Amino acid sequence: MGENIFRTYSDGSVPRKPPPVESKLPCSLEELYSGSTRKMKISRTVVDANGRQTPESEILTIDVKPGWKKGTKITFPDKGNEQPNQLPADLVFVIDEKPHDVYKRDSNDLIVNHKVSLAEALGGTSVSLITLDGRDLNIAVTDIISPGFELGIPGEGMPIAREPGNRGDLRIKFEVKFPTKLTPEQRAGLKRALGG
Repeated sequence: MGENIFRTYSDGSVPRKPPPVESKLPCSLEELYSGSTRKMKISRTVVDANGRQTPESEILTIDVKPGWKKGTKITFPDKGNEQPNQLPADLVFVIDEKPHDVYKRDSNDLIVNHKVSLAEALGGTSVSLITLDGRDLNIAVTDIISPGFELGIPGEGMPIAREPGNRGDLRIKFEVKFPTKLTPEQRAGLKRALGG
């Protein structure tokens, strides 16, 4: 008795919906910083009125919003392939981040690694950067830079998607290049200057 009920239920003519079809959408940090419009050409199979499968092309528009993170999903319902007696799958694009030469993203923050000499670490330096939206940023560093020192600049990170107008921080991580050799004069000079 139980078997018959199960068979009738599973053989019913309710069309099945296949799992979504996912594709990666690689975006540069610049696109995720300022937002961008991406047009994606898709080719899929559709079932015509006579039940025949025919190929079809379509252009989908994706509005990438400022601050979107890796893993954000954009769903286009029913844009997958069609098959007889089956519902078309949803098409899902998943945001991926392309690596950047200067900046690394950490949630809403941007991280820059910056090398300085020992003289700059002790005597002060400045860091010049071009922001992801093309502005020149000059940051004067007056603190003594010890190994592992990190400087945070509020509001110069990534836009926060859920908080329009707000941004994360820019974090500059410093690496101090220690000299491998010093002349006796340099040694004596350093001792005098540092009161050693």
